[in-house]
Amino acid sequence: MTEIIGVRFKKACRIYYFDPRGNDYEAGEGVIVETQNGLEYGEVVLTRRPLDESKNLKNIKPVVRRATEEDYRKLEKNRQKEIEAQEIFKEKVKKHELDMKLISVEYAFDGSKILFSFTSDGRVDFRELVKDLASVFRTRIELRQVGVRDEAKLLGGLGPCGRTACCASFLNDFQPVSIKMAKEQNLSLSPTKISGLCGRLMCCLNYEQSYYEEMKRLLPRVGASVDTPKGRGDVTETNPLKKTVKVRIQNSMDEAEIMEFPLDDIRFKRNQHVQEETDNEISDELKELI
Repeated sequence: MTEIIGVRFKKACRIYYFDPRGNDYEAGEGVIVETQNGLEYGEVVLTRRPLDESKNLKNIKPVVRRATEEDYRKLEKNRQKEIEAQEIFKEKVKKHELDMKLISVEYAFDGSKILFSFTSDGRVDFRELVKDLASVFRTRIELRQVGVRDEAKLLGGLGPCGRTACCASFLNDFQPVSIKMAKEQNLSLSPTKISGLCGRLMCCLNYEQSYYEEMKRLLPRVGASVDTPKGRGDVTETNPLKKTVKVRIQNSMDEAEIMEFPLDDIRFKRNQHVQEETDNEISDELKELI
């Protein structure tokens, strides 16, 4: 039976699987593994367990060894080199007059490659810059242009909620987020209210979306006629969290009165042909957040 452990190379990034070769590794323990980029240092996040065949994992490589004191010293040395490389990169960018903003520098564990991540408003011809950097560092140079979401993930920071940005703390991958989610959750459509550090829609809009979709199916739409213990009326408001419905009912004095009822206390005919709202029905200002 094949066994695996889960290893993560950077915080809040994808988990990769390796063969522990029968050894036990504790969560948080450092290991040296072989990747397509050579030897790399990573931390164990999933301890030894049987391989889940449904994951369809192929060509699982074995763990090379536990990280030693020498490995940790090498790792720290690479971190110091990364700080020095940042200044050199900025000098070279200024020399070549390129519109580039450096986000991060990452040395491969074995020193075989240096990865520079940057942002820019447009495409950048950095071929001469790569040659210049290679002559300084005398190793393989890789430049990667990243988007605003990746920038927020790499730099981190505090979100509108006051907590560390989700992408920088635990989200492995970015999931699709749409204005429709904000609408269905009755959130303010003000860009300042629903955008994160990256200036795009907040990833957390996706967390409770499945619940709101289920409640949308169960709750009557605003304007629908429903039967209540107090008589028939029209829906004026629904509350998915409380599972309640506010209904306008004409009383005996022919005056309208708004009353709130639990969902279980009302009866209505479900309309299967309600027109869905689309992201095309939003302003240009909101479109920039998607």
